Amino acid sequence: MAHADIDATDTARTDTAAPPAPAASTSAASASAASASTSASPERSTPGIGNEAHTGAAAMYANDRASQHLGITLDDHGPGWAQCSMTVTDIMANGHEITHGGYIFLFADTTFAMACNYPGSVTVASGGDITFLKPTRVGDELVAHGREVVRQGRSGIYDVEVKRGDETIAVYRGRSRTLPAPKPDAAP
Repeated sequence: MAHADIDATDTARTDTAAPPAPAASTSAASASAASASTSASPERSTPGIGNEAHTGAAAMYANDRASQHLGITLDDHGPGWAQCSMTVTDIMANGHEITHGGYIFLFADTTFAMACNYPGSVTVASGGDITFLKPTRVGDELVAHGREVVRQGRSGIYDVEVKRGDETIAVYRGRSRTLPAPKPDAAP
């Protein structure tokens, strides 16, 4: 995907690591402890981290409350690619009556996450850059197409094109890192 020449002030950059997984609630921790004491299997009980049933784009989206709250949908996906949609809502408009760039970034980043999470692995962002090409407004229906550019070892690069109809309104490049498989808990 070719990136258009654009003034550097129109490019946002983030290089932050993904936040740690939330701590389990007391009742969930108690249930996990009870399950571990009655099970001979040393499998990890943390949902989403290393549990194959909780990996891949569909499983990740099912747990993605932020994206769902904003109306982002996972339209289609496969290994190394994904398509998502979002309609710009009133809450997403900034003081200029155009879509706040943070919402466009979040939308592209969600699509990137869906493209880079394969079943059986947990992959997080190690960074991402976006270039805003055209403004969008309340009511605009956006579609993002994400695809793997390269994956080497545990690192990957993915491009996402955000469109309104036939117009490209933003391009995003995400860098991913696949987490190592968790080690089984030590047997008692």
